[in-house]
Amino acid sequence: MTARHDLLSLAKATRATLSLFIKDIGQGLLVVSHNSLALVGLAVVALGLVFVSQADLRKDLEGQALDWLNAREEARTQADGSNTLLAMAEPNAVDRATAADPKDLTRQQAAVAMWLSRRYKVAPEPISRLVQEAWAVSQKAHLEPTLILAIMAVESSFNPFAQSPVGAQGLMQVMTRVHNDKYEAFGGNLAAFDPITNLRVGVQVLKECIQRAGNLDEGLRYYVGAANLSDDTGYAARVLELHEQMKGVAAGHPVPKTPRDSPAPTLASTTPLASAELTLTTAKVAMVQ
Repeated sequence: MTARHDLLSLAKATRATLSLFIKDIGQGLLVVSHNSLALVGLAVVALGLVFVSQADLRKDLEGQALDWLNAREEARTQADGSNTLLAMAEPNAVDRATAADPKDLTRQQAAVAMWLSRRYKVAPEPISRLVQEAWAVSQKAHLEPTLILAIMAVESSFNPFAQSPVGAQGLMQVMTRVHNDKYEAFGGNLAAFDPITNLRVGVQVLKECIQRAGNLDEGLRYYVGAANLSDDTGYAARVLELHEQMKGVAAGHPVPKTPRDSPAPTLASTTPLASAELTLTTAKVAMVQ
């Protein structure tokens, strides 16, 4: 009986000891956890203060994070070929477009733009932007906007990437290498293929030609390079005829339908007209140099 009682007492004491031991361990872990969390919190606060106070460090970390996110996005996009276009998307690409809504034009401008669009089979939006620019530049240059548009039509048929055999380029077929000084204000010679820049430079060249010749008819001969030739192959007449037609369109008058101006001849052409046009262009180079 006494032995059994001793065993029970021993077991009870053992359980009490184990319970106290486990309780002490739990309390110790709780204290350690509290201290660890406090240390982590202090570290986070310290890092936050450093991050806020160090602008350069913050910028570097933000840049690294952004680069990482971009890299992840590129990797995801490459893994999924269907999103290739999404990776190339440029929301501001529309700012590079030379275009305008015809509804934003005045009545006269819209009439001319739509007439040119039908005649030369080009989209009305880019034509509308060129008509707007021609009207704006004409006020500063003291030239009629329909004259500027007529030269573009005859020179390039509104092809902003046109180039003659001797290097006249763009809408107004300006000799880029001859008038490279004029393109410097627009960033260089490659601006010749920006429609608005080519228009502005071409108008400046035209104005100088008219001032040099003393009148519009002779100024057009200077512009095409026929000042020292007996014949300009009808260049000035075509420009002035088209100029008058557009003035009628702007005024709301009916204009008879006529065939579109023929495109500029190439070096391969062997017709007399092609030969004369090439002679004019060559003379244009010689005159301005």
